[in-house]
Amino acid sequence: MFFPALDSTRRQALRTFSAGLVGAGALSVGGCADLIPQGVGLALLPNPLTDPAVYNFALNLEYLEAEYYRRGVYGEGLPGELIGPNPGAVLGGRRVQFRTPWIAEMFAEIAEDETNHVRFIRRTISSSPLIEINRPVIDLQTSFRMLGMQAGLGPNFDPFADEESYILGAFVFEDVGVTAFAGGADLLADDDSIEAAAGILAVEAYHAGAIRATIAEMGDRMVTAADGIVRARGAAESPNNRRPNRSSVRTVPGPKEQAISAGEVFPGEVVISPTDPEGRSFPRPPQDILNIFFLNPDSDAKRGGFFPNGVQGVVRHAMNPTQPRSA
Repeated sequence: MFFPALDSTRRQALRTFSAGLVGAGALSVGGCADLIPQGVGLALLPNPLTDPAVYNFALNLEYLEAEYYRRGVYGEGLPGELIGPNPGAVLGGRRVQFRTPWIAEMFAEIAEDETNHVRFIRRTISSSPLIEINRPVIDLQTSFRMLGMQAGLGPNFDPFADEESYILGAFVFEDVGVTAFAGGADLLADDDSIEAAAGILAVEAYHAGAIRATIAEMGDRMVTAADGIVRARGAAESPNNRRPNRSSVRTVPGPKEQAISAGEVFPGEVVISPTDPEGRSFPRPPQDILNIFFLNPDSDAKRGGFFPNGVQGVVRHAMNPTQPRSA
């Protein structure tokens, strides 16, 4: 792969690319909510931010990861019983020709983990009100081209082209998944819900660490490419996003990112575990996660990038700084 120089106007270009994608028309198969749920009855609920609603948000991310890994490993997506009665389409993705057996085995394990996450969350929330269990529309093609431009990977970045590209594509997701569950933990009220989320967070952290270590082992060229992805993700975060106003939530200023190349912090070393000064994972609120996966730093972004029609379920209420928790 050829990795050209990074674009110094990344943030503005992200806005331009994302606006262009939405303006050109998103995929029309499968319905998705924007940032507030579809259907009647929302106004009747005193607090729509329930534990199932928070898990419903997480289900969108698990759908994205599961489809990426299953298509790369098996050449097919999730089975019909796990995508809902009216699933959105998935654009792109195909089986990767792995050269290294242990890397193929690693991704097969990750694919099964993500499939099990989808299965668990669907089973947990399926009987709750105002829950959307349909798979949202997912774009694994145009989205990666957009991100590739911002990360310095070129205009035609295809993560399914070869083993190295697939590892970089996986790197796009895993760090973000860890910070999503770290940030969402405080939005949960029930002890069982928190315990389950902690278990999923731990598995996502295993994935993220394994992928970071693999990239570091593959040498400077892969590390440089991955560092470009880190900068692109950081550029997609909006500084205007609201954090929940709770004393237990850590507010960490600036992008929740650390490059694999430690640079000036630890010269000659690599970063396998991105952490704050106290050794804890960075937390991200839902809108930060959406900005990254929409490839759009605007704080009111509702769709784009990997989710061209938006995501399913109650989301905006999860960012209300005055909303009390409810199990």
